[in-house]
Amino acid sequence: ALSPLVARAQGLDQVKILYGFPPGSAGDSVARRVGEKLAGSAYTRNAAVVENKPGAGGRIALETLKVAPADGSVLALAPVSALSVYPYIYNKLSYAPTDFAQVSIGAIMHHGLAVGPMVPAQVKTLKDFLAWAKANPAQASYGSPGAGSMPHLLGVLLGLRSGVDLKHVPYRGTVPGITDLVGGQIASTMNPSGDYLSYAKAGRLRTLATSGPQRSPYTPNVPTFAEEGFGDLTVEEWFGFYAPAKTPAPVIASASAAINQALKDKVVLDSLALVGLIPHGTTPEEMARSQKAEFERWGPLV
Repeated sequence: ALSPLVARAQGLDQVKILYGFPPGSAGDSVARRVGEKLAGSAYTRNAAVVENKPGAGGRIALETLKVAPADGSVLALAPVSALSVYPYIYNKLSYAPTDFAQVSIGAIMHHGLAVGPMVPAQVKTLKDFLAWAKANPAQASYGSPGAGSMPHLLGVLLGLRSGVDLKHVPYRGTVPGITDLVGGQIASTMNPSGDYLSYAKAGRLRTLATSGPQRSPYTPNVPTFAEEGFGDLTVEEWFGFYAPAKTPAPVIASASAAINQALKDKVVLDSLALVGLIPHGTTPEEMARSQKAEFERWGPLV
């Protein structure tokens, strides 16, 4: 009769982490690097397997998590906007925030606007870009990781506050959009700013502004949107780990502890720095409070 408790104490044999965007993006790095370091913890004996489910702005992964076994064997990594903004945007959202249990925040990200070779080299600032976009309405577009995502919302706010008609082009994640950006197929993209780092270093795109309350430590020469006069675009979004709502509290606590321990590993820290992410582990309760605050903030703006 005690054997199930013994098995639970030794940890799950295998854990899967769902991620709603393609491989290669900043959030994918969080899922994979943290997932690798879960092996040998009280939560799971083996490294977690990451399953990418791109599309619909990350909603597919959460729809899958909603009906997954509530035993800790399946988690999802999702941007907080999928729980705090999407309920305001979609009339028919196939999940509710209450369908999930918070486990731990994984990392904080800043978003940024970048331009590619379609935009003339003399466009060096956000104000320059907005002036160029106003003068070239047929080319004045920006890509985002998906309709309803936080970068999409930031682009809409930028257009509203500046009075410039910026046309939105949704992609299935950040990688396809940035590929079009550096290839000259689209003028600009709004994405997690860390996804631009390697391209900016190679001179293939120019990041004009980022969304943090202060300049990102990874792009200290790039001003914030607030510095450029757009305070509404100040946001630090985070990626968080979620479980199905009915997952037992002891399992949630075990998963949270393992994730927080993984986020202290140097390999994880170095990997996240490469994609401009700030590691940030929390308790489930801290994550829930942060999500609630984001939900209350973005409702009126949406």
